[in-house]
Amino acid sequence: MVKPFNRFFGIGDKSDNETETDVESYHPDEVIQIPVKNIEPNRYQPRSIFSEEKINELAQTIHTHGMIQPIIVRKLDESEGEEEARYEIIAGERRWRAVESLGWENISAILREMTDAETASVALIENLQREELTVIEEATAYAKLLDIHSLTQEALAQRLGKNQSTIANKLRLLKLPQPVQEALLGKYITERHARALIKLQEAELQVKLLQEILENDLNVKQTEDRIKKMNEQDSAPKKKSVTKRKGFNKDIRIAMNTIRQSLNMVSDTGVEVESDEQDLDDYYQITIKIPKKNA
Repeated sequence: MVKPFNRFFGIGDKSDNETETDVESYHPDEVIQIPVKNIEPNRYQPRSIFSEEKINELAQTIHTHGMIQPIIVRKLDESEGEEEARYEIIAGERRWRAVESLGWENISAILREMTDAETASVALIENLQREELTVIEEATAYAKLLDIHSLTQEALAQRLGKNQSTIANKLRLLKLPQPVQEALLGKYITERHARALIKLQEAELQVKLLQEILENDLNVKQTEDRIKKMNEQDSAPKKKSVTKRKGFNKDIRIAMNTIRQSLNMVSDTGVEVESDEQDLDDYYQITIKIPKKNA
C-alpha cells in the first residue's frame, strides 16, 4: 500500500499538493469507531497553542452536523498490562479535542499503518498547509522536517513550493533567546520585530530590547531605530581620557620653573620637601610641606 505524502519525499506517486482530504480519498479505508479515551495526541504536532474559542466553535458544528470527516490514527504498540488498544492521531487533532469536549465516548476514525517518520511528516505538512501556525511553530516544523528527512533548505523549499529564503528567515528565528521566542509564540510581538532583533549580536541585548518593546509598545520602525543606535554605540571607538594641559604665558612659565628649582635646592640640603601643584581654572596653586625637625 502506497503511503500518503511519499511523493512529497520522492518515494511515491502522489502529488506534492496533497491535503488531508486528498489523503483520505486516496485511501478509502473503512471508517471505524474508536473510544475517545484510547486516543493520544500526535507527539510530532507542531502546534503548541490551540484556541479554546475555535475548538468550542468546531465542537458546536460537530454537535449540530456530526463528524463529517473522520480523524486519521495509527495503532500504537501494546504495552504490558493494557487491555485495550491505544491509538495516536496522525491528522485531525482539533476534531478529536472538539469531540472530547462534547463528552462523546467514540469518534469516527480511519486506521493507517505509518512509521514515526511518516507520522511526523503528515502532521507537520498538514499543519503547514493550513497556514494557522505561529511563526515559531512554523519554523519548528521546518526544522523537524529537515532533521527527519536529512534535507537541505533548498530541497525542502522545492517540495513545499516555497522560496528558500522564506524557510531560511523562519529558521533564523529559532536562534533567538527563549523569551523572544515565547513572545512570538504568544503573539506579543510580530515576526518583523523578531527579525529586527536578530541584528543585535548579544542575546542579553535582545532580551533587554524585548522588554522595551513590550513596556513601551514600540512599533517595528521604532524598534529598528533603537537597534541602530545600540549597534552604533557598540561599534563606536572608545575615546581615551586625555588630561588637557592649559596653556600659559612665558612669565608664568618662568615663575613656575623658578619655584620648582628652589624646591629642588632645598631638597638637596637634605630637607624632605613635599609639593603639590594644581592647575585650577583661574590660577595655579602650589602647596609646599616642610616637616618640622627638632622643634
